[in-house]
Amino acid sequence: MNTTGKNLSFPYPFSDRDVYRYSNNAIPLNPPTGIELTEDYLDDINLKRKLLSNHPERCYHAASFTLEAQWEVLDLILHQLASCYPEKFKLVVNGNQWAFSNLQTGEEETFLFGDHTTLPFEPLDFVGRHVQEDLILMMQRDGDVFLDAGQLCFPANWSLFFDAGMSFKEIHKPIPGFHSASLDERILQFLMRIEAGSPWWRKNWSLMAGNRLDTSLETFAEWGKARKKVTKENVGKLVHLRVEVQKLFRLPKSNAILFTIHTHMLPLEQFIQHTPWLEQFSAILHELPEFIADYKGISLYRDVVLEYLEKELEKR
Repeated sequence: MNTTGKNLSFPYPFSDRDVYRYSNNAIPLNPPTGIELTEDYLDDINLKRKLLSNHPERCYHAASFTLEAQWEVLDLILHQLASCYPEKFKLVVNGNQWAFSNLQTGEEETFLFGDHTTLPFEPLDFVGRHVQEDLILMMQRDGDVFLDAGQLCFPANWSLFFDAGMSFKEIHKPIPGFHSASLDERILQFLMRIEAGSPWWRKNWSLMAGNRLDTSLETFAEWGKARKKVTKENVGKLVHLRVEVQKLFRLPKSNAILFTIHTHMLPLEQFIQHTPWLEQFSAILHELPEFIADYKGISLYRDVVLEYLEKELEKR
């Protein structure tokens, strides 16, 4: 198998079934680590910070009452970085005096834990600038969960600015069949049963024309037009499989849920080097219902991709 290191680490999103439907495919997270560093770390961090600087209104939102939960997120992530990647991050805690060092960027920050005025940004915004993951904070109240804070730089065709403050069901209402199949209610009940110390994870996938990470609704005019530019000649390079590794943590003090999203991209020409992936994805895409293809934005070029996959299968 001709493959690269990036191929080997790519989070293949499909189970052993050759069909795909919306489902709650979350499984227990073991080891319980929310953060992953890849070879694209510095590129992703630099892009994140550029987007946050240029478009703060669509990349960061936090209700004032989320500060306690934000500090829990900072606590969790900084300890995970220091323990899982000790050669890249350092954390020294002396009471409420904290010192965090990012050895990859050459930055060091000292602050008083619990006092957001000693940080250059709010806690969620600060810690998000040191990880590749987008960070969403869902607060639980009144028998529901609400998107009350988030740092979202790499959205897959949605808007933090628009969804801020919405409930789980309101956010997912546009997904076809989600409500009619009661999937929204089942997933909501699952979320509310998540316990502290027992995190979960899942993968979500889509195809996209291009390799742009920032595919927010606000920038659709910039990246959406690439869907009409997919041809038999460029499909292998232009079309990418986009996979989100999503992890869910219950925060014990605030009872909030931290939702981390790490986005991975791989062009089809690299993805298909692994024959079992090629075979299964071809079957899944061929069978995929039109309403799912439409929602994922791949209907315009699905036939071109299928033709490409079928020709590659003939070579094996």
